[in-house]
Amino acid sequence: MQLTDEERALLAGDEGPGVRRAMEMVVALARIYRAERLLPIGSAQVAGVSYANIGDAGLDFLRAWADEGARVRVPALLNPAGMDRQAWQEMGVPADFAAKQSAIVAAYARLGVRLTCTCAPYLLEESARLGDHLAWSESSAVAYANSVLGARTNREGGPGALAAAIVGRTGDFGLHRSGERQPRDRFRVSAPLETAADWGALGAEVGRRTQGVPWIELEGPAQASADSLTEAQLRDGLRALGAAGAASGSLALFHVAGLTAEARAGLVAPPAGEPQVIASLRESYERLDGDTVPLDLVASGCPHASLEQLEAVARYLDGRRVAVPLWLTVGRGVAEQARDCGLAGRLEAVGARLVSDTCVVVAPLREMGITAVATDSAKSACYLPGHQGVAVRFGSLERCLDAAVRGRWA
Repeated sequence: MQLTDEERALLAGDEGPGVRRAMEMVVALARIYRAERLLPIGSAQVAGVSYANIGDAGLDFLRAWADEGARVRVPALLNPAGMDRQAWQEMGVPADFAAKQSAIVAAYARLGVRLTCTCAPYLLEESARLGDHLAWSESSAVAYANSVLGARTNREGGPGALAAAIVGRTGDFGLHRSGERQPRDRFRVSAPLETAADWGALGAEVGRRTQGVPWIELEGPAQASADSLTEAQLRDGLRALGAAGAASGSLALFHVAGLTAEARAGLVAPPAGEPQVIASLRESYERLDGDTVPLDLVASGCPHASLEQLEAVARYLDGRRVAVPLWLTVGRGVAEQARDCGLAGRLEAVGARLVSDTCVVVAPLREMGITAVATDSAKSACYLPGHQGVAVRFGSLERCLDAAVRGRWA
């Protein structure tokens, strides 16, 4: 591998043991994947935050790294934690979990990571542009950055992304290289895509079927429904597609003809061969949906909800009142926007709760007495049964909100 003089100095420990440790990790990963050089990155996005995921070993690891003097040198954004940092008691999070979670967040702060605690940092700021190199680790954010923004990032592990942030570099391999971004599998979709849940069900099906980069063509009802969506609704649909594909498979990049960044720019072309046809999403919905059980929680916002999605909830529930707890998980910046414009008050008036810094995938649900969740997130529906041991009902946002009002799934 070819290293610059500056990179050799970092590896030699000229800037301290914490930076040397980070450089050793970045170089080791690059060598494993046979990269010939390192690339400067514009930002990092770091997963591995919830105490439910990393435990005491992860906390000790972060503290030790901070003790060695390591600090990030490019903007580094933090993924969701296991609780709302300001309202964990109202959530019902146990005090011992909250103490450990707060210590983890404090360790990241010592390392210089921005405490965004969101999986959707792109909703509040321009996080990346076409061709930018990144080191992001949250699977849904990776899929969005690569596909919708046209940036370039592999699906980093949390420690790898943090190491890249500390040295400002990552290996030149995988999805950083143009040849690896070309589509391999071709899909032709005619099933209607009217809701974010529909896009999520499509993503789950594509993720299940593909092992590479998919090229997706919309036709008939699928194209008509996409054409009818607002720009924000289309963005949220593409977010749901990528998040679900990353959860059901290993999707980190997808191209949709005429919609995603590199497809629009003419940087990629459809692969040869007959496409796989998706004319119905019924089987995908059936795989994601579970059995009828009494609901403990209705949850939307995985990936974290946009302001437009919150507005849709408030509009649909206007004049009604929920009978089952309704969480709308959202980045704190979007929550602040919702409060400033009065939207949060409208949601709270119908009994909904804005929950920041976390989501149902990484919160300690069973310790909070939650065993059954209804959600419009295909990503959550993929993860919750296996990761949390929680029963799931999956359907459109409207169906979930109706369940919250009725107190049961119908």
